[in-house]
Amino acid sequence: MRYLKFSFIFLLIVFSGYSLTACTNVLVSKGASADGSVMISYNADAGGFMEPLYFMDAKDWDAKDSLEVYEWDTGRFLGKIKQVAHTYKVIGNMNENQVAIGETTYGGREECCKPNGILDYGSMMYIALQRSKTAREAIKVMTDLVAQYGYVSEGESMSVSDANEAWIFEIIGKGTKEKGAVWVARRVPEGYMCAHANQARIREVPLDDKENCLYAKDLFTFAEKMSYWDSKSGKAFSFVDAYCPLAPEGLFLCEDRIWSIFRRAAPSLNLSSDYWRGVKDATPYPLFIKPDKKLSVSDVMALMRDHFEGTDFDMTKGIGAGPFGCPYRWKSLYFKAAGDTTTQYGWERPISTQQTAFSFVAQSRSFLSNVVGGVFWYSVDDTYSNCYMPLYTCMLERPTPFASADVTKFNWESAAWIFNLTANYAYTKYSYIIKDIQAVQKELEGNFIKLQPAVEKTAKELEKTDTTLAIQYLSDYSVTHANMVVARWKELYEYIATKYNDGYINDGKNGGRNPKGVGYGSDWITRVLKERPDYYKVEWNNPIKK
Repeated sequence: MRYLKFSFIFLLIVFSGYSLTACTNVLVSKGASADGSVMISYNADAGGFMEPLYFMDAKDWDAKDSLEVYEWDTGRFLGKIKQVAHTYKVIGNMNENQVAIGETTYGGREECCKPNGILDYGSMMYIALQRSKTAREAIKVMTDLVAQYGYVSEGESMSVSDANEAWIFEIIGKGTKEKGAVWVARRVPEGYMCAHANQARIREVPLDDKENCLYAKDLFTFAEKMSYWDSKSGKAFSFVDAYCPLAPEGLFLCEDRIWSIFRRAAPSLNLSSDYWRGVKDATPYPLFIKPDKKLSVSDVMALMRDHFEGTDFDMTKGIGAGPFGCPYRWKSLYFKAAGDTTTQYGWERPISTQQTAFSFVAQSRSFLSNVVGGVFWYSVDDTYSNCYMPLYTCMLERPTPFASADVTKFNWESAAWIFNLTANYAYTKYSYIIKDIQAVQKELEGNFIKLQPAVEKTAKELEKTDTTLAIQYLSDYSVTHANMVVARWKELYEYIATKYNDGYINDGKNGGRNPKGVGYGSDWITRVLKERPDYYKVEWNNPIKK
């Protein structure tokens, strides 16, 4: 019997126990997008985490073949499952049929998170991508698998999309006593969008809408069995309340991102910050909202870039941002004041974070063939200083710079390290350096968006007479431009390392002999002087009396 080792690190990299408990997803229905696309986005966030671009070609399998399952977070062998006759091509988190999947971990009831099976959330995602033609089919693949083989992860929210639909799918295990999982999935209504960020978000479960709501047959009975809900109480069932009761930590670190996405997509709603700030009895944010204007790919990319700029919680402001407005807060997010062992404090948790390993916006289009319609807009590292590049899901190979990513060993040929290197330099003088990075980011992404209609027009013409040639054309375009982005980012790093050497700003004139020292902003100087009012005075001092 032959086996396929199912490793999500693909180049035999094994991670040392991270958890993607800090991710953000946006889901956009066809009717809410500017061009009729269905889109989902995903930031894969975890410290100490890099990953090569996942690539698996389509393949036929023998009836005796099995699939070895390895946990995505740790590389730990979990077991074997039966292979199917045919698997589809997968590029990153999107397959050749324009099906895409993202996730955020919400944890949930501790007793439900005890391992009882061999399917973790990462295995579910990628196996479903290999086996699905539609989003509904992907949900069925995942739920059938955990019913048969059991589920070993914490509670997960997932975004599942195809060229026609986007679904939010939430699942949690049953602990050690029962095999499998309970779950619910709701379709994003046409003209609406959704978001999730490490908290379960589905409350209402419409029982009379099987076209737009799917759920486990024991979703309600298991909740009653575990005393999470009482059907006789008269209180409506809520998946959130039953399986992921919210706490101040979850509101503060997770619902803040939902608020920030929704406030930018639909300012007219004027959503209050009270809920995520932990104000008791504040109204939870809706599961779905209608954006004020239809969203383009660029708009969704922009939503994935946020530090609460322009609000009272702007992380580029205040003492926490340091003298150069750096919006990042180094871990741990929780801290206590000296002498106070009881009060817990926490830094804000924005959408953009230094620990993002990779991010994507998956664009699926029903008005185009699968050859042309699926675009996996992919990037690595912090979304505020990254670059989304178009990878058509028909592509024949993985770009070399994205084939390796080892967080324990620096590599000049790895895209992950080039982007990390550039972003880390920016953190030192952020308010200045980020502008140089964003200029290149805007140039490259803007050109990709402008080129897209012409590229696809050519591909559609080629497809009419020679599908193979159309695939080769889009593959070459994807690989060539991905390589170009990495080369451009190396140049960018060299530029900023030279320009900001030793804390100066050097324009290179006169052989670089006259760099400009910009010092610190007036707000920061005021704080410095407040701390030590007389220490920094440059003047004659009276003699010290003996």
